[in-house]
Amino acid sequence: MAAVYGRARWELRIPDCQSLKDKRRVVHGLRDRARSRLKVSAAETAFQNEMRRAEVSIAFVSSDATLARSILDRADALIASDPRVYVLETESEIF
Repeated sequence: MAAVYGRARWELRIPDCQSLKDKRRVVHGLRDRARSRLKVSAAETAFQNEMRRAEVSIAFVSSDATLARSILDRADALIASDPRVYVLETESEIF
């Protein structure tokens, strides 16, 4: 059985933030939800010092490519469903 690796990243705009603290609250909420619901590793990976912009990335290992695609689809839906953020760019791959 071969391991399947998945990763995704989202560049986000968070327009209602008034401070970096507000932004981090939103990003940490997204990151924590992805971790708990999808059982993936998640982190803020860019734009840490920009108030209204963020990049969130996930990574995971699976034993099945179909399951990996399902996780990526659910992660995309999770990020896109948050009304506090606008997705500017997304990228994902399975290898």
